[in-house]
Amino acid sequence: MNPIVRAGVLLGVLCGAWMFVVGFTGWYRDEVMQNMFFLVVLIEIAVLVGGLRQTAATRGYGGQVGAGMLISIIAGVIIFGASILFTAVVFPDYFNELRAIQTEMLRHQGRGEEEIANMMAATAPMQTPVMNALTGFVATIVTGLISSLIIAAFVRRK
Repeated sequence: MNPIVRAGVLLGVLCGAWMFVVGFTGWYRDEVMQNMFFLVVLIEIAVLVGGLRQTAATRGYGGQVGAGMLISIIAGVIIFGASILFTAVVFPDYFNELRAIQTEMLRHQGRGEEEIANMMAATAPMQTPVMNALTGFVATIVTGLISSLIIAAFVRRK
């Protein structure tokens, strides 16, 4: 299998699996442990380093950045599907639970009920399976671009 495709599939599967670990452990319900989800950024960087090491012999800087983007796009498609599965099928109450947690956090911060209602209404359009999955896809691409720009500067032909 092509190293770019292999790295993209690996990245998508690892990030999707981590999403489900966060879900099944219930960490997404804990305001501190929710941050464990962002381990996906380190996973992406590690997989990109590995993938770009494999393509370095045949690509220059721009080619390496392009390879990193392709890896991220392949992963993003898998992550999009995993996110839909996560929020629409496996954890269908995910967004309701998040809204309840966010409301409590805002109350503990001393926010008024009207302010809380306004803040929750502002975030509601993003709290759907498709929008959440799209956000994950875009975040994967952006993280991949930034990481690839940096990684490609160091992982080069010898």
